[in-house]
Amino acid sequence: MAALKENLERLEEAIGAACRKAGRRRGEVELMAVSKTYPAETLAEAAGLGLKLFGENRVQEFATKATELEPMRQGEKPMRVHLIGHLQSNKATKAAELFDGVDAVDSVRLAERLNEAAGRLGKRLPVLLEVKLSPEETKEGVDPESAEMAHLLEVLLDFHSLDVRGLMTIAPWGAPEEVTRACFRSLRAWRDRWAQTHARLSFDVLSMGMSGDFALAIEEGATRIRIGTALFGKRAPYAGPPE
Repeated sequence: MAALKENLERLEEAIGAACRKAGRRRGEVELMAVSKTYPAETLAEAAGLGLKLFGENRVQEFATKATELEPMRQGEKPMRVHLIGHLQSNKATKAAELFDGVDAVDSVRLAERLNEAAGRLGKRLPVLLEVKLSPEETKEGVDPESAEMAHLLEVLLDFHSLDVRGLMTIAPWGAPEEVTRACFRSLRAWRDRWAQTHARLSFDVLSMGMSGDFALAIEEGATRIRIGTALFGKRAPYAGPPE
């Protein structure tokens, strides 16, 4: 508990400094604790320190933690757990059941599947659209200029069991500061454009920035940052079943 508490205190100081530099209030930036590969006990410890929003990368991995964490996902200020990793459409039903949100919608097909699954569960599932702004082949997301994105934006209002909240992106790994800033600035620009052309959709959330670049993301308008290593320390490689 002591190490995690100290990490959180250092992280909060850094977030506060970035907000002050950007002329923003601390309350404008939501902290998501990225807890992939860590056991349920670590998530419970973090929740005990006041963290309430968590990001997980894999459906099957979180399924092994969900039962133990269920009591903390109830009540007035529950723990919320979102899926932030790539989701195959054939796992949409399980994801809609397990998670409080899916922050990685990257196709019309996936949106359809999630909408159908959430409808059967009688829930309205918060989602973010993942936008690919990095040339790296390993990065997931929808090309903002593609026909797929245009179609997705047009049909989302028909998916009544999805609650579109905004956008998510991942900057290129190890890129120079100007490249990282350009990526974050681009997501904000696309948000502003789509907010004008699709005014009935909500784009309040800009999820961008991780342990190595969250300060830049805050300066460029992030409303949610996804922090793992700076909070929990260096993680061990995932050793569970393949997705």
